[in-house]
Amino acid sequence: MKRIADSTVRRLSLYLRFLEDFEQRGLETISSDELARRGGTTSAQVRKDLSFFGSFGKRGLGYSVAELTSRIREIMGLAREWRVIIVGAGKIGAALAQYGGFFQRGFHITAVYDSSPEKIGRKWDAHVIRDVRNLERDTAAEAPDIAVLAVPADAAQETLDRIAKAGIKAVLNFAPVQLHAPADVTLKTVNMAMELEGLSFALTNREPAD
Repeated sequence: MKRIADSTVRRLSLYLRFLEDFEQRGLETISSDELARRGGTTSAQVRKDLSFFGSFGKRGLGYSVAELTSRIREIMGLAREWRVIIVGAGKIGAALAQYGGFFQRGFHITAVYDSSPEKIGRKWDAHVIRDVRNLERDTAAEAPDIAVLAVPADAAQETLDRIAKAGIKAVLNFAPVQLHAPADVTLKTVNMAMELEGLSFALTNREPAD
């Protein structure tokens, strides 16, 4: 498969949420126009996004909600369970560990790590915080799929290097710093300051109301 743009993947994720909502409301079919309206895009863009993965729907009839929901879940890799570890037992790590939406999506938190002696051994819901010094040993035994990095900025690159060497190929980074990962590791960074700056820009430069 050709490389799919991140923007396309984000829209697929949005389409899936809309489709799940339609399914809960008992709707059996949906048009590309309705998906586009919900997603703030065009029907042509919806059809283009889906065309990367095959042929969907029938002209004049739209898409089967159940069928398209199932196919997008398969495309996004949500038809299986993913084992996730969290490195960093601070406020962000705690919020992520307690977020029920991960489990609903098939992301199972299997371990939480920290370097602080005050936190190691403490219980977090169903998890006991582990010593990060055991990360490589545990990874070899338990083979997690994804690591969530929620450590301070000055420890982030070193921790990422350890995660990569341990064999984990996907990392979600919450540390407010630019990191460098090996070519075979997919790294996604959530930068909340940049998102707020984007909102600040939008507010500062929006057109005045008539």
